[in-house]
Amino acid sequence: MDVFRGAERLMAMDDAAWARHGNPRSVATRFTVLPLIALAIWSRVWLGWWALVPLAGALGWNWLNPRLFSAEYDPDNWATRAVEGERIFLRHRADIAPRHRRMAVWLSMGSLPGLAVMGWGLWALWWDWAVFRVALAILPKLWFCDRMVWLQADWTKGRAT
Repeated sequence: MDVFRGAERLMAMDDAAWARHGNPRSVATRFTVLPLIALAIWSRVWLGWWALVPLAGALGWNWLNPRLFSAEYDPDNWATRAVEGERIFLRHRADIAPRHRRMAVWLSMGSLPGLAVMGWGLWALWWDWAVFRVALAILPKLWFCDRMVWLQADWTKGRAT
């Protein structure tokens, strides 16, 4: 199973959604999703089962975010280039240099330990585990985006193969 394409299908990312997600505001605000999910799960302390409402809101924000902003293309913007690199990665993976494919997988897996410890912190209500592990889960995603910028630059210059 291709996890990357599965995530793209799960999010129903068509060309229009990708174009809107290339807006730097979309990329920047996308990094709010995991903290909002963590806060929604933590809110069970105050809200009980009603915590499912903010959780649904956070998951809805995850889906809405790539569609909310206007389609803006700025070839000099890091976030726009990261999204373009991710699209290249998804569409032309077999043609991309192994160094880019390997790092994309490693960086995607790099978020898992932070997510696991964050989950434990949320379950046990250990705020420090939850908060700091959110950061540990987001950092590999930032690095992944930076890697996609590199891939986009290599692809554009014909060096990504």
